[in-house]
Amino acid sequence: MTTQIAFHFNAPDKLYYACRVARKAQRQGQRLVLTAPQQTLALLDEMLWNLSPSDFIPHCSADASAELLKASPIVLAPDPRQAPQHRQLLINLGSTLPLGFERFERLIEIVSRDDEQDRQQARTRWRNYQTSGYTIVRHDLALSAR
Repeated sequence: MTTQIAFHFNAPDKLYYACRVARKAQRQGQRLVLTAPQQTLALLDEMLWNLSPSDFIPHCSADASAELLKASPIVLAPDPRQAPQHRQLLINLGSTLPLGFERFERLIEIVSRDDEQDRQQARTRWRNYQTSGYTIVRHDLALSAR
């Protein structure tokens, strides 16, 4: 299995966009991991609870009990390897290549529109994936918003 990699760039709000992608994936029955630094994961946790009054987006953190990890379709993990039963989708909000990304069917890298440092780090990750032989799909969110 080769991981399908997609870069979604020009996100006006990375975290909000990640929540929307997670909600869509969860509605489609996918099991996914959102990976980022712990501080970002704490913000995502709060945002997933408050995304919409009519939505319930079940999730847990990687340090939850084994039973809760197994039951939750979405896991928030600083290290994606902490959720071994989730292998469908990995969403990376971190600045480096996520550890163990190659065990997932799909990887989505979300890139900010306005944060130049984030964009530069994404370019580095892109080159690393490309050098490793991965084909990358581009999704320009600025074009899809028109």
